[in-house]
Amino acid sequence: MTDGVETGGTALLAREPSGLCLGCHYAGSLLLAGRCRPGDTCIRAHSGRQIDRFLRSNRDEAPLYLQDLFWERRAIAARYAPLEMIESLMHDSDEVVRRVVASRLPLERLHALIHDPDREVRLTVATRLPPAALTPLLKDPDYLIRVTLAQRLPHGQLARLARDPEREVRKAVARRLPPFALYTLAADPEAEIRAIVASRALPGLAATLLQDPEWWVRLAAVHNAPPESLPPLLHDPEAEVREAARQRLEKTAPPLSPSPRKDGS
Repeated sequence: MTDGVETGGTALLAREPSGLCLGCHYAGSLLLAGRCRPGDTCIRAHSGRQIDRFLRSNRDEAPLYLQDLFWERRAIAARYAPLEMIESLMHDSDEVVRRVVASRLPLERLHALIHDPDREVRLTVATRLPPAALTPLLKDPDYLIRVTLAQRLPHGQLARLARDPEREVRKAVARRLPPFALYTLAADPEAEIRAIVASRALPGLAATLLQDPEWWVRLAAVHNAPPESLPPLLHDPEAEVREAARQRLEKTAPPLSPSPRKDGS
């Protein structure tokens, strides 16, 4: 496109700017300094990669594009602008811009995005907020948000999600509830959840789950149930359950006392 001459190790353009460089106020400064390049590092391009490369190399310019008409330019500028300048974008019309803001805002400001209409924004909030501050999201309409809460809430608040209508939420709760609290999910309609409960249950609850109609729930309960509750499972209709019960009983059986010698010694 142009012929270059080297001056102090920097390529200078010998021709007038053309294309996107024409009329660009960086043509006489950043372009000459090698800090932007047509087709590669350009703020005027409609390419996210080129815009990102430009603002990554020229972070001081990012604030100038926070109100740009092009949503992608605003979103990328929000990655590099100072934190105190991006709060004005919390209610930007484009969700991608708000997602960037949610990923960078200080934690104390994230509450303003708890009810954002975009799921990804709320998911970022649910991931970043301290566990003790997640309560306002318990009623979120999107199950992925509630799954995230089930993975992060303090144990004392998990029971509030034990009756969630979404199976994946209850599964996450079953994996995290303290064993003494697992009874809240012991009668869950989903066998997959009851199996998680059985695999973590205290002996008393595990013994109850040995009666479950699904064989894989009974199988999971075998490993936690008291040995004295296992003999009936030696006749279980499922071979894997019978074998698991037999092996557990063998491991827990007391050692046999040596037989006395005939000579009485």
